[in-house]
Amino acid sequence: MRILLVEDDVRLAAELKPRLQQAGFAVETAHDGEDGEFLGREENFDAVILDLGLPRRPGLEVLANWRSAGLDMPVLVLTARDAWHERVDGLKAGADDYLGKPFHTEELLARLEALVRRHHGHASSRLQVAGLELDNDLQLVRDQEGLEHPLTGREFRLLRYMMLNADRVLSKNELSEHVYEEEDLRDSNVIEVYINRLRQRFGKRCILTRRGQGYVMPSQPESGS
Repeated sequence: MRILLVEDDVRLAAELKPRLQQAGFAVETAHDGEDGEFLGREENFDAVILDLGLPRRPGLEVLANWRSAGLDMPVLVLTARDAWHERVDGLKAGADDYLGKPFHTEELLARLEALVRRHHGHASSRLQVAGLELDNDLQLVRDQEGLEHPLTGREFRLLRYMMLNADRVLSKNELSEHVYEEEDLRDSNVIEVYINRLRQRFGKRCILTRRGQGYVMPSQPESGS
């Protein structure tokens, strides 16, 4: 899952980025409203963390411009804790949730994960698809027999994205966009390597190939796995 962090406090952004990465997110950052709005328009993100008190362009304006352009990615707004009017204005402008500063990183992560799940139609905190259950906190999978399979960072990012988008055909380019960060060398062929690793663990039928299109993870387990 790939997120955009728009925060002008460079120190705070530097502290948050590794915590977000540890939680399985690929993170891009911007430190002012103009750059943040541009990135949000030009690239695909699964969610955005947006501070309202930004230089060059206020966060509220950035948010309103995204929504006017038809961009529907979930947005978690950061505000000063006592600025209740900012929270109200942010929600009216299209924010999906807000968090007052200062905050506990654990709460930010929990809110962010909930936003992403709901955006993809998963209300439960337990992501279950095709007989597999993904544990976000431990970054492991429990199969139908209850066996636990630890995942590497990229395996976790890839499987979580595919589970959230079950039954939808996903191209290798789309998958690489949501697994890698901007500074990473995005080789879409490497996605095939990770797909094969997941198939070896959970069966060939857990991820199907659609020739010339990409891959699809069925929402229900299929026979022959």
